[in-house]
Amino acid sequence: MSGLLRGGERRELTAVSADGSPIHTEVYGRAGRPAVVLAHGWTCRIGFWADQIEDLAADHRVIAYDQRGHGRSPLPGRGQGGYSTEALADDLEAVLAATLEPGEKAVLAGHSMGGMALMAAARRPAFREHAAAVLLCSTGSSRLVAEARVVPMRAGRVRTRLTRLVLGARAPLGPVTPLSRRILRYGTMGRGAAPERVARCARIVHACPRCSRVAWSHVLGGLDLDAEVRELTVPAAVLVGTADRLTPPVQARALAAALPDCAGLTELRGIGHMTPVEAPDTVTAGIRELVCTHLSGRSTEGAKDAKEGAV
Repeated sequence: MSGLLRGGERRELTAVSADGSPIHTEVYGRAGRPAVVLAHGWTCRIGFWADQIEDLAADHRVIAYDQRGHGRSPLPGRGQGGYSTEALADDLEAVLAATLEPGEKAVLAGHSMGGMALMAAARRPAFREHAAAVLLCSTGSSRLVAEARVVPMRAGRVRTRLTRLVLGARAPLGPVTPLSRRILRYGTMGRGAAPERVARCARIVHACPRCSRVAWSHVLGGLDLDAEVRELTVPAAVLVGTADRLTPPVQARALAAALPDCAGLTELRGIGHMTPVEAPDTVTAGIRELVCTHLSGRSTEGAKDAKEGAV
């Protein structure tokens, strides 16, 4: 990741979650610029956002973190918060507290499980303090297994059962091979995805520890954040690919209908689940639009007001 900024500013830190779990966090760009927080999805890591970080860090402060059990954030220990939507919200809160000044606002973007982290945190005081707007990218709030189209058959109990087995498979993914890349592209990307982008996603997904992949699959299989979506009162844009088999457009449309302040629904024709990698310019533009509309000129106002009120 150090080469992303071509000599620009980058620092690493560890945010400590409510249960003591260390969350690896990286900050790109200079202080005082509008802040953007990026939360990646299941089986991914900070590098999944490489295109967005390289673009946005030129004139933003970009904060990205590895979800617990992913990348450089270790597996949660026994007796800790483990794997749950509450843990996702705890980790996000810890990152916000560690990287933003009191009252400072940011645009938050979450892909897949990262979007679920934003939803899970919707009622949290820290989220409401810091979130100016959000981008929910290729994500859903409930019925993930029932509505996924990874198994090519008609919707129903049999497809749901098979999908649960596929997503929760305990078999190791092993090394990246031409066959594994084809399987990954079928399940997570559109037919037109460039080979180098498929290969990049494969390297990231295959690097995720098996125990983390399986544990989070169980959380996602029982996901129900519908009530939290109704509490997500900040402006929220929704983006999905029409070829998304994991969180298909029906999920995005349900989110857009349930959000108290939907800032728009974008459906990208022929794009699969890995939208930040498959359509990086569109995702980055969506983040920039939210910053321009809901954050520009306000990034440090909240922090300034909070400091003046404390004097």
